[in-house]
Amino acid sequence: MRVCGGMAPQKLNTNKTSSNTIAYRFSGRMLIYVTFSLFLFQKRGDCKVNTQIIAIANQKGGVGKTTTCTNLGIGLAQAGRKVLLIDGDPQGSLTISLGHPQPDKLPFTLSDAMGRILMDEPLRPSEGILHHPEGVDLMPADIQLSGMEVSLVNAMSRETILRQYLDTVKGQYSHILIDCQPSLGMLTVNALAAANRVIIPVQAEYLPAKGLEQLLQTVNKVKRQINPKLQIDGILLTMVDNRTNFAKEIAALLRETYGSKIKVFATEIPHSVRAKEISAEGKSIFAHDPGGKVAESYKNLTQEVTKLEKQREKSRAGIGR
Repeated sequence: MRVCGGMAPQKLNTNKTSSNTIAYRFSGRMLIYVTFSLFLFQKRGDCKVNTQIIAIANQKGGVGKTTTCTNLGIGLAQAGRKVLLIDGDPQGSLTISLGHPQPDKLPFTLSDAMGRILMDEPLRPSEGILHHPEGVDLMPADIQLSGMEVSLVNAMSRETILRQYLDTVKGQYSHILIDCQPSLGMLTVNALAAANRVIIPVQAEYLPAKGLEQLLQTVNKVKRQINPKLQIDGILLTMVDNRTNFAKEIAALLRETYGSKIKVFATEIPHSVRAKEISAEGKSIFAHDPGGKVAESYKNLTQEVTKLEKQREKSRAGIGR
């Protein structure tokens, strides 16, 4: 146990403490009792929430980023996690999908939060965060975010503005999911710089699969130059139509090409009209079509993601011994 000022505490023998309590005397003047469990808790440094920040990224549009961010986030919330969703797209797709069809009329969005960070202005941790009935929180976005991307070009520490914002709120959440815009511009770089994990949704078609290499190069560059903690959780196959041989061939090709280097999730998100309807409903697939195949797939994805987290925790614990 360390004490401010560098003075080590002296352990006392006393009959006044219970079996799981330790007494310490500091400088012979002050007596403090701390429970043994709290002592160990502080010693491990576990008092801070280990927030998992996951970027849902692909520069190709229409591959299921927003749908995945929505349903994975709500799936994690149903599993007991405290989740914040960040809309990192000026189009506001995630904001619209969660029941706010006119993002431009919202009083506070991500561009306002990042603007406060840029200008060194005070920001309340929960300012602008919206609550969704299915148990997740949302930091919305609107078209002003495209102007923020322009402002970032000449800003100091421009790649880390989003990270600085998330530092003000992440203590309240176990998971933060960022829905990235369909480009590899400064907003996506900010998301990758802020995240410690990336999930890459890829539609089981030729062109989306072909563009994957460019995204992987960007992720590796950010990891190398800005954020060494960044890890790729895996590639998620979306909108898979198993009725066609072509979709099966693309899925097999992706697994063969990248499976030895990058995890390709066992879960595949099937093509479904019901999944396309949820954006207009403002709810998740779990609420819109709970018995459907897409809901089952996102439930399985949530389990895969949490299992991966537990494996990494065990690995870190083993290294720490």
